[in-house]
Amino acid sequence: MNNTGRIVLSEMLSPGTINLRLDGKQRDEVLAELVGQIREIATQPQARQTLLNALQEREQLHSTGIGDGVALPHARNALVGLVDHPILVFGRHETGIPYGAIDGAPAKLFFLLIAPTVTQHLSMLARISRILRDPKVRKSLLAADTSEKVIGTVRDAESKM
Repeated sequence: MNNTGRIVLSEMLSPGTINLRLDGKQRDEVLAELVGQIREIATQPQARQTLLNALQEREQLHSTGIGDGVALPHARNALVGLVDHPILVFGRHETGIPYGAIDGAPAKLFFLLIAPTVTQHLSMLARISRILRDPKVRKSLLAADTSEKVIGTVRDAESKM
C-alpha cells in the first residue's frame, strides 16, 4: 500500500516474495511453496499451517485457477491476526500443474494474496485480475528471468490502469 492507502501490487513484491522455480507436482505442494515465501510467518509453523489450511479449504470450495495458466490462491476470509498488512507472493511453475481452472489449462503463474481486511483483499484481487487480463502481461511474467523483471512487468501494467 502506498501512503494514500491505495494498494500498489508492484510495491508489495520483492525478490523475497518471488519464486521463479516452483517445483511442486500438485496444488497443495505449490501452495506450501508459496506460503514458504512469506517471511512474516517464516518462523511460525502454526501460522504457516493455519494459512495453508485456509488456502486448501478455499480451493475445495472452488478453484482459484482463473484460466489462461493463472491461479490466484487466497483464503476466503481475511486472516485477522495472522498478518497486519497485505502480502503478495508470486510464483511460476515451468510446466504448470493441474489446478481446476475453468479452461482446463494447467496453472503456471501464481499470485498468492493475503490481507488483514476484506477491503484490502478485494482491492488486491481486483487489481491483479485486471492486469492479468492482458495477454502481454502474462507472456512477460512467463518469460521473466529475474525477480526485478517480474516487479517491472507488474509496475508497468499498473501504470496503465
